[in-house]
Formats: sequence, structure tokens, C-alpha cells
Amino acid sequence: MGNTIWTICYFVVLFGLSLYGLHRYVIVYLFLKNRNKPPQPKATFDKLPKVTVQLPIFNEMYVVERLLKSVAALDYPRELLQVQVLDDSTDETTKIAAERVTELKAAGLDIELVHRTDRTGFKAGALEAGMKSATGEFVLILDADFVPAPDMLRKTIHFFTDPKIGMIQTRWGHLNRTYSLLTRVQAMFLDGHLLLEQTARSRAGRFFNFNGTAGLWRRSCVSDAGGWQHDTLTEDLDLSYRAQLKGWRFIFLPNLVTPAELPVDMNGFKSQQHRWTKGSIQTCIKLLPAVWKAKLPLLVKFEATAHLTSNYAYLLLFFLCILMHPATGDGSHHPWQIWLVDIPIYLSASLPAAVFYICAQRELYPKSWIKEIILLPMVLALGIGLAINNTRAVLEAMFGHQSEFTRTPKYGIQSRTQSWKKARYVPMKTMLPFIELAFAIYFSYLLGFAVAHGQWLNAAFLSLFLVGFTYVALCSLAQWMPNLRFPGRDTGAPLAA
Repeated sequence: MGNTIWTICYFVVLFGLSLYGLHRYVIVYLFLKNRNKPPQPKATFDKLPKVTVQLPIFNEMYVVERLLKSVAALDYPRELLQVQVLDDSTDETTKIAAERVTELKAAGLDIELVHRTDRTGFKAGALEAGMKSATGEFVLILDADFVPAPDMLRKTIHFFTDPKIGMIQTRWGHLNRTYSLLTRVQAMFLDGHLLLEQTARSRAGRFFNFNGTAGLWRRSCVSDAGGWQHDTLTEDLDLSYRAQLKGWRFIFLPNLVTPAELPVDMNGFKSQQHRWTKGSIQTCIKLLPAVWKAKLPLLVKFEATAHLTSNYAYLLLFFLCILMHPATGDGSHHPWQIWLVDIPIYLSASLPAAVFYICAQRELYPKSWIKEIILLPMVLALGIGLAINNTRAVLEAMFGHQSEFTRTPKYGIQSRTQSWKKARYVPMKTMLPFIELAFAIYFSYLLGFAVAHGQWLNAAFLSLFLVGFTYVALCSLAQWMPNLRFPGRDTGAPLAA
């Protein structure tokens, strides 16, 4: 009876993961089908429209000056540009920003510092508050660690000559991609989403989302969709779906890159992943019923469902970890187990992800993509290692547990010689690394068992779990143990305060 229950649970989880794996193939297919169909502006503005640049910041002392410098360098008529520094900071960021704002205003830039002492709504609240005094017909949003190219507005604004276009999203670049193993792997994660998913969805007429920054909104689109709301942690995804349900169209520009800083510490990265995962499930619960009630093509509804529910895969992955032990059996690994257990789990969980990330790297780096995919096993392992962190986020969203919008610490790091260890902003410590370490120990036992019984395909798969949980746990604990050294932890000089 126990064996029967385990078998049913195991194959239900496997089936769920297979569906998400199949969806990755669909994304790759849609991308390849549409990659040579770049969008073109319907026309060009005879007279350029006014643009408001909103800069939502909270305790960003290391990057706020760089942000303001890059915004001041935007190649756009000064009389048509308004800049709002939407500052919720509680540290010296406000003083630094105020000094730079004064300098830029004296130089002729229409810029204001809007400082809130009440962080109601967090980032969404700051953006909504800024809208009250915004004068632009279009709004460019940039997070504190982004560095827009001077010609960003001139390369995007003319797409709005089509009155049905509500938002233009540029692709994120990575200022510190080569800083460490962790940043290189993160870059591959984001490249897959930002290049493949966004391009495929945009050009195939599916719903896709504003990434929270490095994009422009038509102000009337934001208003028509109900404005910025803060009942989820992903206000960008929430507004995107509400706007598209209203009939607005979005455009993604993969060849226009706006670089930003990747988190350099594991706890900061996990905090970011937790927020994105929890917010996406909150948005799913909030808006998926509306998607299915809307008069939309069935394929659009299916894609939106796969998109909004995609982070439930972490819950399935967590259950797979729990169910993995019986899969090793008693050491007598029969051929039917290889064909019904080992190979299906490999094909459903690992191969689709591998194809997905290889495709992204090959498209971005046609001459050096083979060098990039050397890190592919680490990409897969890190995705597994995040299972506990992100499963917690999924469960919190499902059970309505409320939490604050926790910003991801950014330190202005672009060079390997810089260190984040003594920086002011450090993510909160939790007990999760000890749970992750326990899972690492658990999978070391399973891997040893598989090797001892000659289950080599099983062993290869289990090694990803062992490496993933070990790496995530040790990187997280490094914040608690200053003398611990391992790949992904910086060794450079400390940042200036």
C-alpha cells in the first residue's frame, strides 16, 4: 500500500514537472520561429512627446550617483524631460541624492526629489505617488542599479506612435556578469528569461510582462489598467496583466540592452528570488481567473496559465526531493526502473532546461557560446538549490502570508577587485541555510547509495541536487562565517562607505 501511494505521488510530481518542461520547448519553438521578425515603429513623432523618468530608490547609497549621472546623460530634449527621484530611503542616500539633484537642477534639468517617510505600498506606492506630479505623456522607470544608454529614449519612444502600444521593455544587461561564479550563473538564468521568454511571448502575441524597470509606459495605459497596486510583491507583473486584459499591446526589444548590477551575495539573490516567486504566485491567484473569463484565444490563455503558474514547479521540485529516496530502491535497479523512472525524470527535469539555456547563450554569443555553457551543470544545480527558498515563497503566497517588499542590496560592484562583505546593506539571516545543508547531507547519502549499486544515470542526476544544495547553503552561511572561502564569494577590497 505504501509503495502504491509513493508511486502515485512520484508520477504525479513527474507529470507536473514534465508539463513545465514541455512549456520550455514551446518557448524555444516560438522564439526560433519569430526571432527574425523584429518589431518596427508604426511611424515617427513629428514632435517628440514629453517623458517623465521615475527613479524609485530605497537605501541605495552605493549606486544612486551612478544612476543620476546616467539619467542626466540621456539624449533627449531637456524641455521634454522630467526626472522624479522617488526616494523612500532611511539612510544617507537621501542626502547624496539631494546634493546631486541640486547640481543637476542648476545645470538645467527638470528634476525633483520626492522623499516619502511613509513607505506605504513600497515601490508600487512610490510609483503611484510620483504619478500625481508627473507631467510626461510617457514614463520611463529605472531601478537604482540600472545604467541606461544615452540613446535609450530615442530608440524606444517612436513605437508609441501606435496608439495601441502601452509599454516598451528593453532587455537587461549585466554590469558585473564576470564578477564571480554566482553572477555568471545568474546572468545565464536571466538571459534565458529575458531573451527567449520575452521575445517569444511578445512576437507570438502572448501576454508578457514589464520587468519592473528599464521600460517605458504610456501613462494613459497605466491609468486605464487601474494604476500601480501593491497587493502583490510583483507590481510589474500585476499591472502588465491588467493592462493586457484591457487590450493594450506591449513590445519587447531584445537588441536594446539596459545594463544593471546582479546580486553578488547568495542571501541577496535568494531574497530577490523569494520576492519574485511569491509575487508571481500572488498575481496568479489574483488574475488567472480573469484571464480565463476574458475573450482571448485559447492559446493565449494556456500560455498565460503556464506563465503565471510557472513557479509552482519549485513546489513540485521540493516534493521530488522528498520522494527521491524510494526511487533508489533497495539496490536492485531493474531495467524497467531505468525506463520508467530514471530516463523520464531526466527528460522532464533536466533536458528541457538545458536546451532552453543553451539556446539563449548560442543566440547571445554565437562565437563563444560553447565557453558559456560549460557552466550549464551549475545553472541546473543552482536552480535545484533554490527549491527550498522558493517553495517557501510559493507556500506563503498560497496561504496569504503577508510580507514586506524586501529590496535586493546593490553595492555598485562592477570589478572583481571590489568587495561587498563590509557593505552597509546586508540581507537578513534566516534558518534556511541549515535546512539546505540538511538536504545536501541527505543527497550525499543518496548519491553514495546510487554509486554503490551501479545506478550511474541516477547518480549523475543526484549529483546536481548535492551540488546545488551544498553550494546554496555554504554561500548563504558565508555571511555568518567571515573566514569561509569558496567559489562565488568575493575576496576584493571593501567598498567605500
